[in-house]
Amino acid sequence: MSSRYVDTVSAMQVIGSVFQEPDLLDATDKYLITDEDFTDEFHKIIFGSIYKLYEAGAKNITIESINDFLSSRPKSEAIYKVNKGDEWLLKVSENAQIEAFDYYYSRLKKFSLLRAYDNYGIDVSDIYDIDNIFDSQKRQKQEEYLDNASLEDIANKVDEKIDAIRIQYVDDVYEEAQQAGEGVYDLIDKFKLHPEVGVPLYGPLINTVTRGARLKKFYLRSAPTGCGKTRSMIADACYIACEKIYDESFGWINTGVGQPTLFITTEQELEEIQTMMLAFLSNVNEEHILNNTYVGNEEERVMQAADILCAAPLYVEELPDFSLQDVEDTIKKNIREHDVKYVFEDYIHSSMKILEEITRRSGGVKLREDNVLFMLSNKLKDICNQYGVFVMSATQLNGDYKDSETPDQNLLRGAKSIADKIDYGAILLPVKQDELTKLEPILATGIFDRPTIKISIYKNRRGRYKGVYLWCKADLGTCRIQPMFCTDYSYELQKMEDTKIRVEEPSAF
Repeated sequence: MSSRYVDTVSAMQVIGSVFQEPDLLDATDKYLITDEDFTDEFHKIIFGSIYKLYEAGAKNITIESINDFLSSRPKSEAIYKVNKGDEWLLKVSENAQIEAFDYYYSRLKKFSLLRAYDNYGIDVSDIYDIDNIFDSQKRQKQEEYLDNASLEDIANKVDEKIDAIRIQYVDDVYEEAQQAGEGVYDLIDKFKLHPEVGVPLYGPLINTVTRGARLKKFYLRSAPTGCGKTRSMIADACYIACEKIYDESFGWINTGVGQPTLFITTEQELEEIQTMMLAFLSNVNEEHILNNTYVGNEEERVMQAADILCAAPLYVEELPDFSLQDVEDTIKKNIREHDVKYVFEDYIHSSMKILEEITRRSGGVKLREDNVLFMLSNKLKDICNQYGVFVMSATQLNGDYKDSETPDQNLLRGAKSIADKIDYGAILLPVKQDELTKLEPILATGIFDRPTIKISIYKNRRGRYKGVYLWCKADLGTCRIQPMFCTDYSYELQKMEDTKIRVEEPSAF
């Protein structure tokens, strides 16, 4: 299907520039030109010839080299000659404004995007009306918008149109208010059949507190550096997605879960994440895997863990620099392609890209870090609600955590307002010596090991336990943080039973 969205001038300027300066093709981090950016077959042939010659190692591309290249491609050569390619190429080369290459490249890509929407039947004439030849004022405004807008701006504008249509015709947000008791008996019956719990996280006591990982809920774990934020989330992601983990007492045990899960890493590379996943699944210290210093049957367990990981519906996305839109698009893609229901985003923090995005959207006004972090957490909660997924993320703590008597949302680095958007909030902290002293009456029973990490539960919607500590035995080398017992903030032991959640396979009938 052909489209009206063509900018011949930009196409000629780009081709003329890369003909003069082929090294522009090497700047793939800045420019990404494909034959899809050109609509004219003649333009495709010339650009393709330049690209192939440069890819083959040619640093100086000439008309003679293009003719030689096309001599073995009769069909393309014929099109080139019919269009007087030699003369055309000399002309565009002479007229190429290399100093304005960024402008023409940007314009070429914007027309490619508009053309793609147009070919899919999406009306983009409000962004750029290619048929407008009479209203010069409107045309000028659209030209100014196109020059100043980024590709992302254009895509967002189209998304807004589509969302507005969805709201009007699909979501039906203008429904009348419902009587409070409507459907309440069905609700009671639903809880009888299926209590309001999600799939299990790693550790029975965690599930007692959280009621598991529940769809449309946003959980947040915060901790200082090196206290297990990412590792505990990797454990949970693996526990939800993988069908088995190794237990020192019972060998390989079934988790009974195996749910499609996404882990978004913003700081670590895939290999680092994979190593931690193998360590958790096999219960083999990460150092043994990294150094190939296995003991006993550890290597066999790691290989079994690799088999389990390869078979699991567990997906990893790397987003070292990201915008709000990148996060949403990544999650949407994995929902669409892999039916993902459980999402782990390793760290709520700002990035250069997100700062640029928000500054642009705010009309150039630079926002404080707390505003930025709040907007990111708000986006994650919106994703929970809009797409019906579970999301867990993490934050750093501010410097006050060492002296805090009651670790809560006030310790969140950057923005305590993040806590307004979450359904469950916990803070992981190393256990201090004076706390062990306060716990001595409990530890003296010999029932529990000495804890190394405590989890402070400061927020827990629809949960019975809040304002409590979970005292944990932690082995960060295997990403296993296992709560042992619970106290209130006064260090009084609280009765808390293990909760084991069984995930049933959906019926085929």
